[in-house]
Amino acid sequence: MKGRKRMNNTEKYQGIIPAFYACYNDDGTVSPERTRAFAKHLFAKGVQGLYVCGSSGECIYQSKEERKVILENVMAEARDKVTVIAHVACNNTSDSMELAAHAESMGVDAIAAIPPIYFKLPEHAIAKYWNDISSAAPNTDFIIYNIPQLAGVALTIPLLRTMLKNPRVIGVKNSSMPIQDIQMFKDEAGDGHVVFNGPDEQLAGGIALGADGGIGGTYGVMPELYLAIYRAAMEGDRKTALDLQYKADRIIYALCSCHGNMYAVIKEVIRIREGLELGSVRAPLAPVTPEDITQIQKCVNMINSVI
Repeated sequence: MKGRKRMNNTEKYQGIIPAFYACYNDDGTVSPERTRAFAKHLFAKGVQGLYVCGSSGECIYQSKEERKVILENVMAEARDKVTVIAHVACNNTSDSMELAAHAESMGVDAIAAIPPIYFKLPEHAIAKYWNDISSAAPNTDFIIYNIPQLAGVALTIPLLRTMLKNPRVIGVKNSSMPIQDIQMFKDEAGDGHVVFNGPDEQLAGGIALGADGGIGGTYGVMPELYLAIYRAAMEGDRKTALDLQYKADRIIYALCSCHGNMYAVIKEVIRIREGLELGSVRAPLAPVTPEDITQIQKCVNMINSVI
């Protein structure tokens, strides 16, 4: 990767990019084999890329070394096949920079980072955190990850303007619920930058307001449905896009109706539908329980009915 020039190529970020799920062995350790199998499964579905070690990937509960292992095994299968974005944020700058440098050495297309969490920092400190991370991957695009409902801080237009002074900043993964944020960030960033729709429940609306693509936590369990939503929305087929979006939303609500965490439910649905073993989720996330089985089968049936 040394000497690689930054490509201001936004086309590779346009489309459906599933947030990659953490793949564990039955004993809860990271599984390289299951990670590779899931990566192959997703790009065989025709997705544009993979978003690795983000919220859906349970990064907050993993060590630096585990996150490196996950990315290495994803890249072993996905390199030169799909766009790969590695989320590298940790609770301190030094660890985040280490993961950023590692991601660049792996040849990812972009790195991404949420803002610092727990302590409420001024915007100049947030900008420094992001720019320090970006400096550790000087030949790699940088994506701001805006998820205020979990991070506790929202991306503002002044902060975005500050970050756009960094030529490596290619865009924003916007997971805030106000759909207007997509329009505001897209308008401010201008040409040569991308904005991703984050909330899966509003992909069709996000595309209508200018989102270049979507990165979503439920894309991995039903990529065909989101590919169809994206295609209809981009073709201006509003009726089809909304019909499919409503179906996706009903499935999301069903996935969230179990005792187990949604990602534990999703992994069980994938096991049933696709025959892929991804393990469970890492504590303190709640695993599925025997009482969840009926609801999980309902989710399987709902997905089967639309795919």
